[in-house]
Parts: sequence; structure tokens; C-alpha cells
Amino acid sequence: MSGTRSDGELLRAIAADSDRHAFEELYRRYAPWLTARLRGRCADPAVVDDVVQETFLAVWRGSAARYRETTENGAHADAAGWLWRIGSRRLVDAVRGDGARGRLRQALARLRHRDEVSAEERVLAGVEHGDLAGALVRLSPELRAVLQATVIDGLTTREAAVLLGIPPGTVKTRALRARKRLREELA
Repeated sequence: MSGTRSDGELLRAIAADSDRHAFEELYRRYAPWLTARLRGRCADPAVVDDVVQETFLAVWRGSAARYRETTENGAHADAAGWLWRIGSRRLVDAVRGDGARGRLRQALARLRHRDEVSAEERVLAGVEHGDLAGALVRLSPELRAVLQATVIDGLTTREAAVLLGIPPGTVKTRALRARKRLREELA
């Protein structure tokens, strides 16, 4: 095939034909980016490497068939964002020690609500755009990481401390500072 295939073309080839070459191309395109992004959220490189592998394994085993190039409102879907959602959920499972049990619960929940957009997806879409997005971008990376772990990912203080490689007291302090700054910016 001449030229570089789009993300959508690669995912369709993986879903329809188990195209190994398409999978390899997708992996080369996104694995380094996903690894770097997850390493910003987890202090343990071994956990990050496992999560990246699990993410792409999920794509190979059938998640590619669920990728939609457009969202319900007709906007263009982003493969990187879609992979990030899979990877970040896998990271939360890994940090919580939930492993396969948590993935099974998630799979069953998805089967029950296939065509529904989750509340989390609606909130995350709102976070990416608007006043909150700007306020979050202006936070320091340390404060933003704590909010991401505790609010968006729903981790406990102890789980966030393990994920970020900092003491639980530091997580609490940063969360308080972040919330205060957000309140000031959004007031």
C-alpha cells in the first residue's frame, strides 16, 4: 500500500482482518507517546511498560472494532485520545491491583451499555474544552497530576501517592492547593 495509512484505516484493518502490519504500524506510531504520557503519571517504569503492552493487546483482541472515527455529535474522534482512555484505565487497574477482575467488570459494563456515552467520557470531553481546561493548563504539573489521579481517575490518596511516587500527605496538600487555585481562577 502506498503512503501512510490513517489511524482509522489502521484500526479498521486490525478489526476486520487482524492485519499484523497495521497493528505494528499503529504500535510504532503511538507506543512511545503512550509510554511517555503514562510515565508522567506513574513512577514505576515496569508498571508503565506492562500497561502499554496491555493497552495494545486490548486493541488487538477486539477493541479496534469499537473505535469510531466520529463522535455522537459528529466531531472527528482522536485515536490518541481513544488509546489514552484505554491505557489510563489499565493504569488505574494496575495501581489498584485490580488486574483481570477489574477488566472483567469493565467489559461486562460495556456490554450492558454499548451505545451509551459514559458520564466519565462526557466530563472528560468538557475538561478538554472551556474554562476548566484553561484553568487546569495553568496549574503546575505537580498540582495537575494530583488532580488527575484523585479526581479524574478516582484514586484514593494512598493510591495516588503510589502512582505519583510521593507521600500521601503531599498528595493531600497538593490537592488542597490545586482546588484553591481552580476556585480562584473560575470565580
